[in-house]
Amino acid sequence: MKTKSVVALATALILSLGAGQAWAAGCLKGGAVGAVAGHVAGHHAVVGAIVGCAVGHHMAKEKARNAAQESAAAQVH
Repeated sequence: MKTKSVVALATALILSLGAGQAWAAGCLKGGAVGAVAGHVAGHHAVVGAIVGCAVGHHMAKEKARNAAQESAAAQVH
């Protein structure tokens, strides 16, 4: 029962933080990878999913920023 309440709380937290389109970028893929890694590391799938979501979002944001910089540099030359 405790696990279900933790999962429900984590899901509610992610959904409340991820209301916008910007937060969703990279979150699903990162969350899935983090959940698997957390489960393998000791049955911490929920924590892994939350951290994976944050890391995936960060990596997607970095990728978008780099693509925008490369596009701007290509237009200048």
